[in-house]
Amino acid sequence: MWWRVRSLRRLQRLRRVRLMRTLGLGIGWRRELALAIERREGLGFVEVTAENIRLDDIPPPLTRIASQGVPVIVHGLSLSLGGADRPDPRRLDHLARVAERLGASLVSEHLAFVRAEGMEAGQLLPVPRTREALEVIVENVAWAKRMLPLPLALENIATLVEWPGAEMDEASFLAELLARTDTGLLFDVSNMYANARNSGWDPVLALARLPLDRVAYVHVAGGTVRDDLYHDTHAHPIGPGPLALLEELCSRVTPPGVMLERDDAFPRESELGAELEAIRTAVARGAARRVRVPS
Repeated sequence: MWWRVRSLRRLQRLRRVRLMRTLGLGIGWRRELALAIERREGLGFVEVTAENIRLDDIPPPLTRIASQGVPVIVHGLSLSLGGADRPDPRRLDHLARVAERLGASLVSEHLAFVRAEGMEAGQLLPVPRTREALEVIVENVAWAKRMLPLPLALENIATLVEWPGAEMDEASFLAELLARTDTGLLFDVSNMYANARNSGWDPVLALARLPLDRVAYVHVAGGTVRDDLYHDTHAHPIGPGPLALLEELCSRVTPPGVMLERDDAFPRESELGAELEAIRTAVARGAARRVRVPS
């Protein structure tokens, strides 16, 4: 079992943490994008969704990418860290095994819940931003970390609804959770943009309340507006709003890696490349602003 070789894992962890400092520009791996990803020159890293991978049938293109030394991050969808129950050990074991098979540098999951009393929601649901919920999530994350062989990063999610009786705003809740769990932040700028636009608050002000030194890497994805609500679809080109927030983030901190999420309506290779270049440009603009600000 993977948990019986902890000394080796500690050495691997030190190596992978160093890798995380310079991930660069990456993309979420999908079978439909496999050829374009494999042909992409200078690819910084790929993110692989654990639930899409069978240990007895890992796609050869993904194996080739990993064997060529491209850093891999394994991303989870189903741990339900924000639920009332402890994460399922079988799901944790699968996440860990996929990470080991691909030589992953990090694992990540959502700050959300997906099931309750054995019933599956089929989507990521927001957690109540209360002290009581925070205590439960802290315990769940500590439990998960003990069973995972790699550092863990938590992702903020997009949601069209919120629980009543919130005791903290999104940024403050994230900041306290990260501090109490000693986890990294998978900062999804598109998710924060969506929540801010739909709920009427300023995402730039929220950046000031986040521990940006804990950013492990960044997600960027496209979306669309329907009935005056912004939907983070991962199936549309990235709009100016998320790119502007990414630039603002990079004017304050250098994220180790920034990646494109594309999960549906897969574009042609040239369009995919254009989206990656738009991300690169936003990162560079933000970095240039940071350099110009006097210390």
